[in-house]
Amino acid sequence: MNRSKRLATAVILGTLLAPLLSTAQADDRPIALLGGQSAAGELAGWKSYLDDPQAKTGDVWRLNADGVLHCKGTPKGYLYTEKDYANFVLALEWRWPPGKKPGSGGVLIRTTGPHKIWPKSLEPQLNVGDAGDFWGLHGFRLSGPADRLKRLEHPQFGLLTNLKKTANLEKAPGQWNRYEIRADGETVTLSVNGQVVNQATGCAAVPGKICLTAEGDEIQFRNVQLRPLGQP
Repeated sequence: MNRSKRLATAVILGTLLAPLLSTAQADDRPIALLGGQSAAGELAGWKSYLDDPQAKTGDVWRLNADGVLHCKGTPKGYLYTEKDYANFVLALEWRWPPGKKPGSGGVLIRTTGPHKIWPKSLEPQLNVGDAGDFWGLHGFRLSGPADRLKRLEHPQFGLLTNLKKTANLEKAPGQWNRYEIRADGETVTLSVNGQVVNQATGCAAVPGKICLTAEGDEIQFRNVQLRPLGQP
């Protein structure tokens, strides 16, 4: 092939590959999931389930002008994404509001099935003192080291699987903590404040909603970002 033909081929390949490379680069950028709240209280890209059918999203969840999402805690329920996600890196910050008693909260991923307290999902736990634990709710499949794994039947929540964290890295109540949840196929890795503290294997690799829970206690979130990953 002479030089002119090689040059023409390179130009053609570059033209064909440019959109693909642009899309790949775009897909690699984090997506901010807290985009705004309407006057009616609905959050862009999210819906809510609350165990009081008369309650509305804005009664429990308020996105402040500084980007902090405040959860009142009651009535119990959760925000859930309109879209389903299977493989991703989810990063967020949370804290127990200054001056408030810390309590219970969580993040649910790969959530499927009917809405209820609590739906089938994998929960990276946020309960005070337990941040970094995994819970498989309503039979959600996961595994891990036997010395940190336990299973139990609950009359309301079905089969529960708990995988304990390896270290407690939570900051004092009132301070911001950072979670990074990497869901990649059957493996979900969890970091607290920059250090890996748990990894679940054999997880159900199904697409589902991402949820932020309201479990009776005030909690705040900010900088909730998601980076989709390719299929495993």
